[in-house]
Amino acid sequence: MGITFNADELLGIAEQIERNGVAFYAAAAQAVSAPEAVHLLNELSDWELTHLEIFTAMRGALSQAEREADTYDPENELAYYLQATADSVVFIAGQPPLAVLGEHPTLEGILRVALAREKDSIVFYTGMRDYVPPRLGRERIERIIQEEVSHVAKLHRQLAALGR
Repeated sequence: MGITFNADELLGIAEQIERNGVAFYAAAAQAVSAPEAVHLLNELSDWELTHLEIFTAMRGALSQAEREADTYDPENELAYYLQATADSVVFIAGQPPLAVLGEHPTLEGILRVALAREKDSIVFYTGMRDYVPPRLGRERIERIIQEEVSHVAKLHRQLAALGR
């Protein structure tokens, strides 16, 4: 039997990724001085917080079948794997923004990093979607992907507004 994930497990990963995104954007806002950049980065942090709330609500609405594990895991190793995945994909937990953004980040540079991270999240969720059987909530993973696509579109518009 191959490994499958249920919607509850993947929504847990999504929640952690969004928490990491909130922290990333909030820290990036503190690393810049231009008021418009601070405002935008705080807005990006708020977007991530809104997604966290959406994913938390989705997780709370899961049926019992969608919460059931399909994989035998008496040592709870899958939970450790999922936590490690959430903390090392897209927005990396504990990674200072300046380690990624550079010592003197510009708004354009921050937006480019953010755009790449959001695209990575789409790739991650698209890959994970295939591990969630339809009976365990695959359609909920599709909603996550749609939410992340909306982030990419917003970031792209912001870059275009900068004229780059």
